[in-house]
Amino acid sequence: MERVALFAGSFDPFTRGHEALVEEALRLFDRVVIGVGANIAKRGLLTVEQRMRLIDDLYRDNDRVEVAAYDTLTTDFARKVGATALVRGVRNTLDFEFERTMEATNRHLAPELTTVLLVAPAEYGHISSSVVRELLSFGREVDELMPQKIDIKNYL
Repeated sequence: MERVALFAGSFDPFTRGHEALVEEALRLFDRVVIGVGANIAKRGLLTVEQRMRLIDDLYRDNDRVEVAAYDTLTTDFARKVGATALVRGVRNTLDFEFERTMEATNRHLAPELTTVLLVAPAEYGHISSSVVRELLSFGREVDELMPQKIDIKNYL
C-alpha cells in the first residue's frame, strides 16, 4: 500500500523551509501531495496559480511530489488525494501550540488521518512566508530564503 502524505498550506511563497520539510517527508512517505490552499478572503503576494507554478517548477523532475490546489477543508482534501497522513512543520514552540490545536481538530474531523509534525532544520527556523513577503515589499533580496532553483521575480 502506497504511503501518501498531504503537506497543506498557503505557501505564499514556498520557501527553503518548506522545501526542507518536503525532503524530510519524502524520507517517510512514498508520495507527498503539496496542497496549495485557496483562501479567497486573503490577498497574498502570489495567486494560487503562481504558487502552484513555482512549486511545480521546483519538483518538475520528481514523480513522488504532486501539487494541487484546494478550497475545502484540509481533511476532506486529504481523503480526496488518498493521504493517510498530514505533514505539518514546526519552527518553534508557538508553531507547536498552533499545530497541536490543529491536530486535535483534524483528528476530530478525520480520525483515520495521522498528523506528523516535522521540525524545521535550525538553519531555516527563522524563515516564514510572511517574512519573505515583508522583505519583498521593501525591495529587499530574498534569494537566500527561497529554494535555490527558484527566482521569485519570475513569479511576481
